[in-house]
Amino acid sequence: MGALPLYNPQPAHERKLPDLLPARMVNEFTYCPRLFFYEWVEGLFAHSADTLEGAWQHNRVDQPGGSIDASPQEKIHARSVTLSSERLRVIATLDLVEGEGNRVTPVDYKHGAPKQEASGLIDAWDADKVQVILQALLLREAGFLCDAALVFYQKTRQRVRIAITPAAIAMAEHAVSSAWQVAAAGVIPPPLDDSPKCNGCSLNGICLPDETNLLRAWDPERKQMDLFTGDVPPRKPARSEGEVRRLVTPREERRPLYLNTQGLRVGKSGDVLQIKEKERVVQEARIHELNQVNLYGNIQISTQTLQTLLENEVPVSYFSQGGWFYGMTTGMNTRNVFLRRAQFRLTEDLWFSRKLARSLIAAKIRNQRVLLQRNHIEPRPEWLTALKNAAQDAEEAKDLDSLLGVEGNAARIYFGAFAGMIKAEDGLGTFDFEHRNRRPPRDPVNALLSLAYSMLAKDLTIACYAVGFDPLSGFYHQPRFGRPSLALDLMEPFRPLIADSVVLTALNNGMVASGDFVRQGKSVALTPNGRKGFFRAYELRMDTLVTHPLFDYRVSYRRMLEIQARLLARVLDGELGDYPAFVTR
Repeated sequence: MGALPLYNPQPAHERKLPDLLPARMVNEFTYCPRLFFYEWVEGLFAHSADTLEGAWQHNRVDQPGGSIDASPQEKIHARSVTLSSERLRVIATLDLVEGEGNRVTPVDYKHGAPKQEASGLIDAWDADKVQVILQALLLREAGFLCDAALVFYQKTRQRVRIAITPAAIAMAEHAVSSAWQVAAAGVIPPPLDDSPKCNGCSLNGICLPDETNLLRAWDPERKQMDLFTGDVPPRKPARSEGEVRRLVTPREERRPLYLNTQGLRVGKSGDVLQIKEKERVVQEARIHELNQVNLYGNIQISTQTLQTLLENEVPVSYFSQGGWFYGMTTGMNTRNVFLRRAQFRLTEDLWFSRKLARSLIAAKIRNQRVLLQRNHIEPRPEWLTALKNAAQDAEEAKDLDSLLGVEGNAARIYFGAFAGMIKAEDGLGTFDFEHRNRRPPRDPVNALLSLAYSMLAKDLTIACYAVGFDPLSGFYHQPRFGRPSLALDLMEPFRPLIADSVVLTALNNGMVASGDFVRQGKSVALTPNGRKGFFRAYELRMDTLVTHPLFDYRVSYRRMLEIQARLLARVLDGELGDYPAFVTR
């Protein structure tokens, strides 16, 4: 078979950049070119404890005050002064300008501590030097005399003086030129290699520096990687196996809110959600403690409440009373249009869709096999052998139709054995299970499976939006009106590990009982009380810590969904050669 085509990231000429580069972004470029690219070119930002404290400290000094227009003998003390230069193509807001008459000095406030030299002397960090030198150059172009600049480090309360020498000017101008070149090229710089800078970076959960370095298969002689060809050079991990740093917290401190009592109304008072039944407040929740709101059935939400949730990047998901996922409302937090354009281009390439789909379905079948081994009373050897062979067949499927057939045969074996994993004792036989059915589900187990898949599709839709994907444009699940096809793609390996596992836990631990179901014709659905118990089981599973098979650190399943979505983005950006589908150990 001939070589598969190369995928090139977004061409430079298709990216429209602003006219002026903020000096603060030149600071970021000097610190880490990849961080600069994320923040300025792709518009991504995330807060950490350090950035929040730094923002608070800047609020104290950023109040505009004073003027730099002074008489020859008048002292200058001006705050939050904005200057720009067409020659440098730079704009900056100066924290403080001090001086007298025409001679001035810019002062830039920084959150941390200065650099400690081996000799015991202190110095400013290079990134901070570049930023304040540019501020001095902007003052010079405005007609002032400026021979030095100051950086004030809040942590140690020390000022560091930087002389504006020809070497300093050359360093700053070179940084500006290099930043423009990287931005115009439109290709994200590689991650730093085992750098201590990553530990405190607010974007480390987006960047995934060690994970990306570990997975990259690259050739130093080539600028682009061959995706999914058989002759990709062996990968060169930045760190040895088992030493990938966990640079993100394992748990999400914010919690989902589920509302399924019919007739509720959701409003707000300040930053607190108020859930009312008629005129009585039955529940309150602080908005900053929520990461999503889920509404089941006939539940009203006010426009003001919806706007506040969107401002705080809290998505609102809508379900039918029976649990069918209709869609969601989310804010303008998906700014990476170039990732979506790459996604749309690659959905048209059958070789890419086929390769990605093979990986996803093979991982799903392997995870189904593991779940049987862990939970079945006595799994038959022929079942396990058949699933093992099916996973291999999935990896060798010639087209998507063949892959659908392999997946269907594996599902028949897996769900044929599913009843052996249900250990709940129910004299009425409520939890008998023969085969998978849906639309509508005709027995309690299938009702739980359908609800679990709907909830998991919702969480992966949220992950797709967080990364910058269009969740409706998939590769294995072809686009269909209103269907989150990409979320369903990413969901495949997690169906047995999250959704099926939640169903088994809810039944086997008595979190859902036979009295929690109602029949309507041929369909079966959960009561509101039954859904509460199932939501609890689902969230317990999403909070479970699991070891990543490649990176060897433990994170929650909720965080794992986002990690896997971001790894797919690395593939679409041309940074990784293959998608590492999640297979549990």
